[in-house]
Amino acid sequence: MNVMIVTPEAVPFAKTGGLADVAGALPRYLGNLGVNVSLVMPLYQNVAQSGEKLCKLPPAVKVPIGDKVFEGSIWRSFLPGTRVPVYFIDQKEFYNRPELYGVKGKDYTDNCQRFVFFCRATLELIRTLGLEVDLLHANDWQTGLIPVYIKTLYVDDTSVGRITTLFTVHNLAYQGLFWHWDMPLTGLPWELFNWTELEFYGKLSFLKGGLTFADALSTVSKQYAREIQTEEYGCGMEGVLTQRRDSLFGIMNGVDYSVWNPEVDELIPAKYSASDLSGKAQCKAHLQKEQKLPVRPDVPLIGCISRLVDQKGFDILVEVMDDILGFDLEFVLLGTGEPKYHKLFSELAKKYRSKLAVNITFDNLLAHLIEAGSDMYLMPSAFEPCGLNQTYSLKYGSVPIVRETGGLKDTIVNVTDETLEKGTATGFSFRVYKSAALLETIKRALGFYTRKSGWNRLVQSCMSQDWSWERSAREYVDVYKWTLAHRARGGRAVGTPREKVGSQ
Repeated sequence: MNVMIVTPEAVPFAKTGGLADVAGALPRYLGNLGVNVSLVMPLYQNVAQSGEKLCKLPPAVKVPIGDKVFEGSIWRSFLPGTRVPVYFIDQKEFYNRPELYGVKGKDYTDNCQRFVFFCRATLELIRTLGLEVDLLHANDWQTGLIPVYIKTLYVDDTSVGRITTLFTVHNLAYQGLFWHWDMPLTGLPWELFNWTELEFYGKLSFLKGGLTFADALSTVSKQYAREIQTEEYGCGMEGVLTQRRDSLFGIMNGVDYSVWNPEVDELIPAKYSASDLSGKAQCKAHLQKEQKLPVRPDVPLIGCISRLVDQKGFDILVEVMDDILGFDLEFVLLGTGEPKYHKLFSELAKKYRSKLAVNITFDNLLAHLIEAGSDMYLMPSAFEPCGLNQTYSLKYGSVPIVRETGGLKDTIVNVTDETLEKGTATGFSFRVYKSAALLETIKRALGFYTRKSGWNRLVQSCMSQDWSWERSAREYVDVYKWTLAHRARGGRAVGTPREKVGSQ
């Protein structure tokens, strides 16, 4: 099986968010499962500065955009430590910039042209290099026109028109919306600009193109796959997604346990495991000292690493922070976001100097220490397509406190009498998005923390969970096989995704 993953970003070459982590990790594990996998992305300015060795390939690619033709070159590297080829599409006018999509919260005004070029250049790259590709795995709105082109402009092309497509949405809120008069830039016929295909409330939507034309769809958790079919979470795309529910899969992103694992983590002061938690106590003491909190081994310490925005639950968290800090606990926060939250938490840190430590920054070393040194980890998100920190926390034995949404619901089993008896409990969760529900859940966790034998069993249950990339890669291989068979049968599925990869 020959799979090409198309992505606007990938670690270690360029990153703005979690998609880059996925694109940099998944190919490694697919290769271990016998998939012949490659990667393609734009050659941004910081790719050239990444230090990775790049090799320019002889042919160029040409792409018409409106009434102009733009030429780009092809470069190749490899994912570090692997033989997975990474193809880069170089077009200086579009990609030789300091940022990937825009600066200071504003998108580049020519993003439509930039990613029209990327989508078509990817297909031209396949043709030019004569690559064997059975399935293109496209990711997010920046690649959304690829399935459209394959089914329209390239449908009769012998090297590209036969390719099967899987389109993965990492966050439905980002839709690639452009002025309707940008439609001619795509080279696609105007008749596709209609409410069932590319038009979205009067605008051109790259995301809708992917959702409509791809042979199969996926997103980053089973619960999020269900949620985005509803008005509350569908961002206006719920109708399209409901129509395509029989071809919609949910697969959790994996964790790289060579990086996020207290048994091997070189960034924490003491390693530890589920069978020997003494190192975790040392990490907690180190975190308390570094954050200038009292070193109290028996006081529960809550960690939180997050963007400080409403989506991550900070609107309901701030309503009860005084109540939370009224309990006998310590709290360490790391992150950046909206200025109002910077100010509010900085003021709270002054008010509760012996209980709250606030770090308005990005600090990978401190992130590892918080995961290792915390007793509990807080993620009260309004919505969370996948989430990764809760899975990191499981491995580090930092018991998650989460809202039941998206990947948080898929990965965390609420502590109840029943789940404790079964040994399946892995954290504390609440359903209703209200500050009172959040506060009550924290109180439950604090109460359970005093039951030391029960708490230790809960920690060991957390640390025994497997959310590795090996697990996720196997699910992707199942989806690839299903999608290829689906396309081979002319789009008529035999069985549904539920039967193939488990209940949605």
